[in-house]
Amino acid sequence: MSDSPEHLKNGLTYADAGVDIDAGDMLVDAIKPLAKSTRRPGAEASLGGFGALFDPKAAGFEDPLIVTTTDGVGTKLKIAIETGRHDGVGVDLVAMCVNDLLAQGAEPLMFLDYYATGKLDVDAARRVVAGIAEGCRQAGAALVGGETAEMPGMYDGADYDLAGFSVGAVERGHVLPRLDLQNTGDIIIGLASSGPHSNGYSLIRKVVEKSGLSWGDDAPFAKDRTLAQALMEPTRIYVKPVLPLMKAGLIKGAAHITGGGLIENPPRCIVEGLKAEFDWDAWPLPHVFEWLGQVGGISDHELRRTFNCGVGFILIVAPENAEPVLAALLNAGETAFVCGQLVAA
Repeated sequence: MSDSPEHLKNGLTYADAGVDIDAGDMLVDAIKPLAKSTRRPGAEASLGGFGALFDPKAAGFEDPLIVTTTDGVGTKLKIAIETGRHDGVGVDLVAMCVNDLLAQGAEPLMFLDYYATGKLDVDAARRVVAGIAEGCRQAGAALVGGETAEMPGMYDGADYDLAGFSVGAVERGHVLPRLDLQNTGDIIIGLASSGPHSNGYSLIRKVVEKSGLSWGDDAPFAKDRTLAQALMEPTRIYVKPVLPLMKAGLIKGAAHITGGGLIENPPRCIVEGLKAEFDWDAWPLPHVFEWLGQVGGISDHELRRTFNCGVGFILIVAPENAEPVLAALLNAGETAFVCGQLVAA
């Protein structure tokens, strides 16, 4: 095959195949300061290498166990793509991973993201990564890297997908749940969610379709907000108010209320022979879930096993610790409440 200048001039390029290397380089340059803003002890949070290093000793750990999680945002992204509201889904991505770390008693240390699209929109991608950086700052994790994949033919048009990967650490002996310490009568404390978080959006989109509303219409359940604004509220990150309580030994178990809702998630942190008994009247069902239930004809049981129903995270504590834990959470700005107890299964 000839390598003459004429042949090279007429040859195919990666751009001809739909992949814009220059756009990718522009995105990397745009997100470098975002990553830098998430620096923390143990990680420099610099981009460009083939991997990221973390020094647990520099972070204050003595004998840590490493904990890892991975998750995505799900079909909530369809609303972001259809409405151009890309700014909050990065927070969702981080939250879904670091709240899972927290349920093990682990402190989030590092975060990496995977952004895949058919055609790279640098501005949209930068807004997504800005949200990821914001989520990392809320969680105290360093954004140490990621991957942007432009794959024409795999994704249609402006569609994109996100995956997140988080690394945390917990001192040996402080891993949750502490199944050996759990007893009947232990108190369940709920921390309020900001809405549906990042779960159940395939059902939410079905309900919106059934309602006949468009994303730009006023939300029937939220004052002065459009439907898109209300349903795109980012997932709460519970790390900073909860982690000190875990380190103080006040928590026997914790659960991140994600897919499976308040039916399927609590058993993951409760010892065999016990179960969660919720007082469903202990907190008001947020209006968004009332609306979804009414318009969609969704039963209470289906709501509770699909959505968080207003409780994004639960803690299991001894009865004598319930008051100080609640006080600490309220002082940290959380909406927290006793929502049940452990009983014999």
